[in-house]
Amino acid sequence: MTAYIIRRLWQIVPTMAGVILLIFLLFNVVGGDPAYLLAGKISNAEQIANIRKQLGIDEPYWYQLLIFVRQVLTFDFGQSWSTNELVSSIFATRLPNSLMIGVPLLILETLIAIAIALVVAYKRGSLTDRSVMVSCTVAQSISILVYIIVLQYVLAYKLGWFPVQGWGGSFLENLFKYAVLPIIIALAVSLAPNIRLYRTFVLDEVNQDYVRTARAKGLTENRVMLVHVLRNAAIPIITNLMIQLPGLLVGLFLIERFFSVPGIGREVILAVERSDFPVIKAITVYVALATMLANLLADLLYKAVDPRVELK
Repeated sequence: MTAYIIRRLWQIVPTMAGVILLIFLLFNVVGGDPAYLLAGKISNAEQIANIRKQLGIDEPYWYQLLIFVRQVLTFDFGQSWSTNELVSSIFATRLPNSLMIGVPLLILETLIAIAIALVVAYKRGSLTDRSVMVSCTVAQSISILVYIIVLQYVLAYKLGWFPVQGWGGSFLENLFKYAVLPIIIALAVSLAPNIRLYRTFVLDEVNQDYVRTARAKGLTENRVMLVHVLRNAAIPIITNLMIQLPGLLVGLFLIERFFSVPGIGREVILAVERSDFPVIKAITVYVALATMLANLLADLLYKAVDPRVELK
């Protein structure tokens, strides 16, 4: 196990090197000169030259690449070009707000989707199963903007159960007051595809030989579904969860924008609008690294769930 983990961590090094090179080429070579964007429409050659010097993009490409590599290794991407705030400070102050919505959402949608998927798989072919699947199909066809506008209007504006938008100063206030409605809306959007996906995973196991053997031994249907079927369906479920895990670093763009949540998702949108390359490059590197670590965590969870899995 230890040797496998060390080997996988070592394999991250050349992969990250390729990611760093690709990001550098996209932003520094292909992406154009950011000095023209920052200088505005009314500018002259001297202003553009000064901006290029301040940003350090007047140096040779090989030297800029070395600076970028140093930034990645030290996790210090300098300052935002538009606000002059340290990129590290942006992540330290905005990321917790996004995680306050993203982590409870991921936990709730996983538990609820698994529970409903087990029920409809147990009652496969019944009216309940068909009704849930039709409802999921309809729910998936509705835009997230409709969910945001309708639920924000009904639950926040008309009924007054939640704040329309905003963010407080304390953790508990944010979690139980301002984050509740964004979580409900995001949950309404994400449940339908997850239920359909997890139902498929469960149905793939229901007709396996080991399930028929368990039933022939006289085990109750609840034990068959919760112990035998769910454990074997857990591997693709873990895969789906690990795919979503790096997305926590990006946040929920539309949710944060509509509810004025000072999260990393809203910050990424602002960075794209302002061509704030340091922030965009930082989030790209972090997401790439998080994806590789999530893949490693998924392999370890496979082994924990199913001892038959061999890590080679």
